[in-house]
Amino acid sequence: MEFLVSMIAIALMVIGAFGVIFMKRPLDKIIMFDIMDAGFVLVVVLFKYLDVALFAALAGPLSTLVFILSIVKIKEIRTNKIASGEAND
Repeated sequence: MEFLVSMIAIALMVIGAFGVIFMKRPLDKIIMFDIMDAGFVLVVVLFKYLDVALFAALAGPLSTLVFILSIVKIKEIRTNKIASGEAND
């Protein structure tokens, strides 16, 4: 049973890593990052590092929130540059 769970965790991390690399849209990259993070937390739990798993489980949603806020801010800056005519800088 543990072998099956470890294979699922490795598959989640690999799918998430390839998704982050090959996806074009930023929100798709965030979704793939979360899939990779789920696999990572599962691997950490399998190795019985529960304190690290607790921290990773708490830090994962916070990092996702920071990523989403940065995407919104970058989109806002790009929109303002295009509107003001500074798009060539």
